[in-house]
Amino acid sequence: MNYELKGGELPVLVMNLNRGESVFTESGGMGWMTDGINMSTNMEGGLFGGLARKLSGESLFMTTYTSETDSAMIAFPSSFPGEIHPFELGSGQSLICQKKAFLCAEKSVKLEMHFRKKLGTGLFGGEGFILQKITGPGTAFMEFDGSVMSYDLAPGEILKVDTGHIAMFEPSVSYDIQMLKGFKNVLFGGEGLFLAILKGPGKVWLQTMPMENLAKNIIPFIPEPKK
Repeated sequence: MNYELKGGELPVLVMNLNRGESVFTESGGMGWMTDGINMSTNMEGGLFGGLARKLSGESLFMTTYTSETDSAMIAFPSSFPGEIHPFELGSGQSLICQKKAFLCAEKSVKLEMHFRKKLGTGLFGGEGFILQKITGPGTAFMEFDGSVMSYDLAPGEILKVDTGHIAMFEPSVSYDIQMLKGFKNVLFGGEGLFLAILKGPGKVWLQTMPMENLAKNIIPFIPEPKK
């Protein structure tokens, strides 16, 4: 499989598949393709698997694209301004990512829902309660909001993050929610009541412009409908 990332701030993943190669995405994720690619839509993992994906922010159905010829082209555009990143996963290697980060992957990659076990994380963690888990072997392509910054946390090292900025992290990183301290911080800090606590060891990826923040900044400039 050959691929190329194009499009700048509104990226698109363009892939060239050889005969027999397959990739899958959520229903509606494909932008365009040449002739010679077979499309098969189904509820991967049965009803339970489909419902689990729906809870984690993906479509109930997944679509697999299999090339029936050599050098067939297929493109997967990003859903929002940001970046698309490829990740080469070894057998059994996993990554935990935010909802809707998954773009597409080789057929050998497994996509499933990932719950955080602590009740507090679930109630107050926003994106943090129901996440996605991708497991290799194979190549997976993820889409993130804005630009992406990565950090390698040493054992015990802590990073405090607004929950919307968490893009992805390795399973070795522990994740919890902490309430802001101080009355003035809560009322006037502008950061919400809770922060995510990421504790190493492991690698984390943070996104600079969550779609929720972008939408919040755009809404004041949208004219109200005339009555």
